[in-house]
Amino acid sequence: MKRRNFLKTTGLGAGLFTIVPRHVLGKGWVAPSDQLTKAIIGVGGMGTGHIQYEGRLVAICDVDANHLAKASEIAGPQVKTFHDFRELLALPEVDVVHIATPPHWHGLISIAAARAGKDVWCEKPMTRTIGEGQAVIRAIQEYGRMFRLNTWFRFESNFYGMGVPVAPIKKLVDSGVFGWPLKVTLNAATGFNWKFYWQGKTNLVPEPVPAELDYDFWLGPASYKPYHPHRVHGSFRGYWDYDGGGLGDMGQHYLDPVQFLLKKDDESPVTIEIDAPQQHYDAVGTWRRITFTYADGCQIVLDGANDDIRAPFLEGPGGKLYPGLKADNLEVDKLLAYLPDPPPVITKFSDAVRSRRKFALNEMNGHRSCTLVNLGKIALRLGRDLTFDSSDQRFIDDPGANALLDQPMRGKWKMEL
Repeated sequence: MKRRNFLKTTGLGAGLFTIVPRHVLGKGWVAPSDQLTKAIIGVGGMGTGHIQYEGRLVAICDVDANHLAKASEIAGPQVKTFHDFRELLALPEVDVVHIATPPHWHGLISIAAARAGKDVWCEKPMTRTIGEGQAVIRAIQEYGRMFRLNTWFRFESNFYGMGVPVAPIKKLVDSGVFGWPLKVTLNAATGFNWKFYWQGKTNLVPEPVPAELDYDFWLGPASYKPYHPHRVHGSFRGYWDYDGGGLGDMGQHYLDPVQFLLKKDDESPVTIEIDAPQQHYDAVGTWRRITFTYADGCQIVLDGANDDIRAPFLEGPGGKLYPGLKADNLEVDKLLAYLPDPPPVITKFSDAVRSRRKFALNEMNGHRSCTLVNLGKIALRLGRDLTFDSSDQRFIDDPGANALLDQPMRGKWKMEL
């Protein structure tokens, strides 16, 4: 019997490729049924950059019609588009939601996504306030979801001015060669730029809202302020209602790896000291220095004024470490060859989703590094030093500071589980 007649007779022709081994179809080929699906909420900048990244995109959402249209052109007509993120979250075919909105939306949408049965990939900073971070933790755990914060320097890529990944620095710290407690300084000399150009303006004149932007929805839980283009999109970081300037923008990128190095994933500083000009009630300003001190004496110094140009990145009673893994009186390369690697962690979010095991940077340790950012923001806004209870995550005998742990939300928006 000829092959074609055999296939017709046996009925195998139409379904033949369902039994072909995957390796025959080419290296890296993944069946659509095996792919995780994702949706992106917020496609003005970072969200658009993730359209082709990890997972099959099935939906996008934005309150700016122009942003949505441009992203749709890139994504293709097969990808559904939404104005309201709640309609997107109702899609049963979505596995993972990538939240790329301004930070004042991160907490609300993370909780809503978890409640809708979606795993969450969230941009930094994780939340606008410490209270919102605690609420996200409760939601992720209550609904049994996976969470990833989108900063990665604790587990891959060179760590800014250090010129090396965090892993060898972690090996040195864990070996104890620098002693304890440790002090870490982040400034231009050690390769960290605090981006003080992210400042708000104090003389904004109200302008008409563009037809393509649903400004009321963009504000969402934030207090109402008249529209001005500097408040939204690329320059929103300059206003306390939505972010925290360069500290909000770069804080978790810089501070999360330091928290990891200092073994502080389960605690927060007990004192926050600032040296800064008086901040405007609405617009973010600059600052000279922020010092976080932990209960064991470890310190993280944010040297915004670059006063300590000779400061090492890290120092302790046993020595100092400079960019490029240069250390005083220490043959780093020889030492590293004998030190054990840090324990393995999950560094691909799809692996965490499939295995239901936590991602390397999740809601727990991500909240603690975001708390560093939010502690600095609160001290700056109040214009004074603060004392913090790391266990209760409240300020000690300080009603004014505690009032900023959970900022009021406007209108119908609430942090609900």
